[in-house]
Amino acid sequence: MSIVVLKLPDVKGIAENRPHHCPSCQGEVLQRWGGRERKVRDHQVKAALVHRYRCCRCRHTFRHYPEGVDQGQQSQRLRKLAAICWTLGLSYRGMELILGVFGVGISRMSGWRDVQEEAGQMKRSRMWKPVRVLGLDGAYVLGWGKKRPVLVAVDLGAEKPVAIGYVDEANPQAVKRWLEPIVKRLGVSVIVTDDLASYKVVARKLDLEHQICQFHVRRWVGRALHDLQGSVPQEWLWVLEEIKALLEQLPPEGGRRMFELWKQIPERRFGQAGARSALVQLRYLLIRLSEDWPNYRVFDWQKDVPWTNNGTEQVIGKMKMRSRTVRGYKKQAGMLAGLMIVGSGAA
Repeated sequence: MSIVVLKLPDVKGIAENRPHHCPSCQGEVLQRWGGRERKVRDHQVKAALVHRYRCCRCRHTFRHYPEGVDQGQQSQRLRKLAAICWTLGLSYRGMELILGVFGVGISRMSGWRDVQEEAGQMKRSRMWKPVRVLGLDGAYVLGWGKKRPVLVAVDLGAEKPVAIGYVDEANPQAVKRWLEPIVKRLGVSVIVTDDLASYKVVARKLDLEHQICQFHVRRWVGRALHDLQGSVPQEWLWVLEEIKALLEQLPPEGGRRMFELWKQIPERRFGQAGARSALVQLRYLLIRLSEDWPNYRVFDWQKDVPWTNNGTEQVIGKMKMRSRTVRGYKKQAGMLAGLMIVGSGAA
């Protein structure tokens, strides 16, 4: 049986130490300049003593808050707890009712702001953290009346989302515009995606190494071979078996072997209205596998690159599960923030 431990910030009613320097000029000689008690929304601490200090160098005055207390009415612990409640599946109304049992009254709008704040902190904390291997995948989320496309970028080392954009993954120009600043900021050198053509175009334009998810490749190739099994002439069935063996073993020379097989199959041309024969379909399959073969084997010589995109799909799975219970997002900003916090697992 697994146990989940949630670490919440501590909250103090009185500051345990003085500030060490002035936030304006970094001066170290500070004079206490009054103070007052203020109410705090928290399930344990109801009030906190906040002192003011004046810097003897620049005469700047500032407040010094106890641990877990800041300018907001809610304590940092309560804001974190509200975000966790929403991540675990509660609605904003349910969050309001549960926290009310502990004597803490917050409105649904306050809970919404707490979730947005937590998502913003997550995004800022990962904005400049270096990422070498980035997983990309698209999803469709219910928002303001219909399914909306989003593109999710995941750090496959930590399996945490680093960015979520309102982008259609099938549009290579839109994907490139969204991904390019992320690649430059985080230092990405490898992307892991499914076999969608737009990702191949973007990887080539951004000069990125591209690992294509082997699960997707083997799934669509397996379906294509199954469809060809009953229509390819008997003398060419051995080619289907060799394709299966090459995909299972993924040898370095596999792309060259696919190209040799492609040259052996006779080419037949048809008009625009003519249907492609089974051999023409087989030739197309072989040349596609031959061209993309290096992108199937990046994981073989770079050990930190996974051979599937399961890490990204697991993050998206969490997002989709929560999206089914919110009955649709109302705004784009709220949708992207909600997906960020849910994809991270817990606040």
